[in-house]
Amino acid sequence: QVQVVESGGGLVQAGGSLRLSCAASGDILSINAMGWYRQAPGKQRELVAIIRGGGDTNYADSVKGRFTISRDNAKNTVYLQMNSLKPEDTAVYYCYANLIRITSRSYNYWGQGTQVTVSS
Repeated sequence: QVQVVESGGGLVQAGGSLRLSCAASGDILSINAMGWYRQAPGKQRELVAIIRGGGDTNYADSVKGRFTISRDNAKNTVYLQMNSLKPEDTAVYYCYANLIRITSRSYNYWGQGTQVTVSS
């Protein structure tokens, strides 16, 4: 069994900061990639940031220079530091993980989602 659990959402004023955390646990052999997607009301889910096994990262253009993704390999945890938040960052943020389990097969997992609300 594998669990992907997020934490750290909340309400913040524009210009403020939040840090999201996502921890994967279970029979994990290795991690191919972990990252964050978000979905605002009436919009499609979009990639925010992702970090791959080798450490390379990708960001949505809308968050470059404001958000930073990082990881703690020992804890199978990924973080998203969000600075200079804007009202348009308001969304449910979902953690995504592509993991290799001890069966040597890879699987995609999603967290339950955490609400981030930025007030103007």
